[in-house]
Amino acid sequence: MLSLYLLRHAKSSWQDASIQDFDRPLAPRGEAAAPRMGAYMAQHGISPQLILCSPATRARQTLTLVLPQLPSEATVEFEDALYLAAAGSLLARLRRIQANTSRVMVVGHDPGMHGLAVELSGKGDGASLRRLARKFPTAGLAVISFTMSQWSQIKPQAGRLELFMSPRLLD
Repeated sequence: MLSLYLLRHAKSSWQDASIQDFDRPLAPRGEAAAPRMGAYMAQHGISPQLILCSPATRARQTLTLVLPQLPSEATVEFEDALYLAAAGSLLARLRRIQANTSRVMVVGHDPGMHGLAVELSGKGDGASLRRLARKFPTAGLAVISFTMSQWSQIKPQAGRLELFMSPRLLD
């Protein structure tokens, strides 16, 4: 069985209009939300073996705040292609993951993360699927499981949405 953890970066700051999109840091709200989501992940046994992260500042900062909360040592890879990647590009990247890795987290951006989560989630709790279809909020987490054993085999609607959580739902 494969487990995919899709984590959208936490809320970023738009305070300084001169900063390029790639370099935008987290807003105070994002700085508070990321460790809370990390603690939630730890409480729910989320323990990725591999973390693929966009190199954008806000994604890196989100991961920095989440990582200390997670129970295991994961291999972290920052990949330029993940910055603002479309759902199809994210899926293609997932299909290249080695067979000996069954738990993967992607830290990235919308709309690609949202599109991928919706595209892969064919089953799951109806209320969670409807919430996911509407929006993938900042610092949101989608956990999708697959019955197949190879990442190369994952396809649209083949996953089960096990959980969909956001910082707002933790309140």
